[in-house]
Amino acid sequence: MSKKQFKAESKRLMDLMIHSIYTHREIFLREILSNASDAIDKLAYLSLTDDSVKVKRGDLKITVTPDKEKRTLTVSDNGIGMTAQELEQNLGTIARSGSLQFKGEMEADKAADIIGQFGVGFYSAFMVADKVTVLTRRQGEEQAWQWQSEGADGYTVTPAQRDGVGTDVIMHLKPDTEEDKYSQYLETDTLRELIRKYSDYIRHPIRMTVEVHRQKEKPENAPEDYQPEWETVSEEQTINSMVPLWQRPRSKVKQEEYDRFYQDKFLDWQAPLATITTSSEGTVTFKALLFIPAATPYDFYTREYEKGLQLYSSGVLIMDKCADLLPDCFRFVKGVVDSPDFSLNISREMLQHTGQLKIIANALEKKIKNELAKLLKDDQEKYNKFYAAFGRQLKYSVVDQYGAKKELLRDLLLFPSSQGEGLVTLKEYAQGMAEGQPFAYYVAADSVAQAARLPQVERITDQGYSILYLTDEVDEFVIQALGDAEGKTFKSVSDPDALPESDEEKARQEEQEEQAKPVLDFVKERLGDKVSAVRVSKILKSDPVCMTADGPVSLEMEKYFSRLEGGMPMRAQRVLELNAASAPYAALKAALDAGDRDKAGKYAEILYQQALLIAGLPIDDPAEYTRLVCSLMQ
Repeated sequence: MSKKQFKAESKRLMDLMIHSIYTHREIFLREILSNASDAIDKLAYLSLTDDSVKVKRGDLKITVTPDKEKRTLTVSDNGIGMTAQELEQNLGTIARSGSLQFKGEMEADKAADIIGQFGVGFYSAFMVADKVTVLTRRQGEEQAWQWQSEGADGYTVTPAQRDGVGTDVIMHLKPDTEEDKYSQYLETDTLRELIRKYSDYIRHPIRMTVEVHRQKEKPENAPEDYQPEWETVSEEQTINSMVPLWQRPRSKVKQEEYDRFYQDKFLDWQAPLATITTSSEGTVTFKALLFIPAATPYDFYTREYEKGLQLYSSGVLIMDKCADLLPDCFRFVKGVVDSPDFSLNISREMLQHTGQLKIIANALEKKIKNELAKLLKDDQEKYNKFYAAFGRQLKYSVVDQYGAKKELLRDLLLFPSSQGEGLVTLKEYAQGMAEGQPFAYYVAADSVAQAARLPQVERITDQGYSILYLTDEVDEFVIQALGDAEGKTFKSVSDPDALPESDEEKARQEEQEEQAKPVLDFVKERLGDKVSAVRVSKILKSDPVCMTADGPVSLEMEKYFSRLEGGMPMRAQRVLELNAASAPYAALKAALDAGDRDKAGKYAEILYQQALLIAGLPIDDPAEYTRLVCSLMQ
């Protein structure tokens, strides 16, 4: 018996694969089971075209057998098997795939769904084994063959004996080290967990002998005080479920089954808020089962959170979290995608055709958007629950990537408004505007109650116009990205031109500013760099003072940036606005006219601090502000 050598490039590929390609050693079991499934598929397909091949579908199975004494793990199938020549072709040259060749030979028959695409999956066994033996007998052949290798040094092929057709892959596990405990792959609990994780939906039963604890039968002549006895027995069980839930028609699946699947699969104690099923046949064939969680995951807004859907190829898990299948705006969605169309390169963890992923991702994006829009239309209460959990994510996504997703998400956004209790879409807000309302008005504050009481709101609501209340820190950025609501341009209630002015009103304003110039100049001098300007307000009606901002950074944006980690130095150009028709302004002017600049200065400081308080900004020195107010009461 002479040892044959792998080709030089095969040696290099084997070394690369064992040490670099697969990120998790446990993947080896998925690869070996997938190959066994392929072998059974080939035999089943052959039985359809060759009357001499008699196959009972119920007898087809894969068996996993750990042996702790011999330190071997065996995966057996009763599939098509291999001849000596096929052993040479498929196992003697790494990266030659019998499955790929078989698929090419019957490409016209779409019914044959072969998982394996490349031959290197078999060699993943060497990540955990120091010797691999393959015992196989081809359908229609009497002679069996044994292939054996201890790694890159070569392999042997010799005649052997096997009772039936099929293949045994016998892996002799490496010795344990401090870093790697290979013995874990001889534990039935570990094997069961890996089978369910990666190969649960392989269409053929994966059988394994496990120990079960059960109550002994009660003897016929047992005494009245007989205590039940328990025993541990070994029995063969089917480990995998075989039929994916997403492959069944939705009409045949109860919502309770979807809920249980979601909770078990994604470890959520709550049932999903919504379940989405979709499929496509054409350029790319796939089926997807998606879920919208009922609550925000605890780490959702952290860097540790990983988005992504589980990606399957014909029931075999390819990737636990395929991020490319979900846009960031819908990163909260959980679920699975199964497609037979993926061609995988040397590792099933590395997808070869990203174009296929993009096609599926685009289809899923549209489907999720449509399902959310339908939920908003048909079940407002449930949508409000979704929005409470993930509305902020939609808003951040409108702002992200220079507004690339703003039109996709526009109709899904909700805001409180002055039109009544509850949240409204931008379309509903525009439809509820008063006739002749020139702009879609908004005001930003920490709460709806605070927004409604802001001084600059009064003159807008007195006209019968409605206002959007922006209470999330990201809302102003969203409004700027969107630009309009159903064609109505957004306008802050703090903008001086929020209401159109007649020529008479403009002339009166100019006259008022000219008369107030000495007071405004004094207040600006007193406050210094605390404000960029002091002006007679156009936007105040009955309140004496408010704080606004010039330029692109609003007061709410300043507060947002100050809360960021590290505190970004982003400051608005603060403008102190005074109501020249108010009593506090008259008191300030009177003190200044009387030459009491000390008292006038105190009035200016108080008005400034009050404007900060109204705007929700921190005052410079609370203790000093208190002393200042008390000094005027003496």
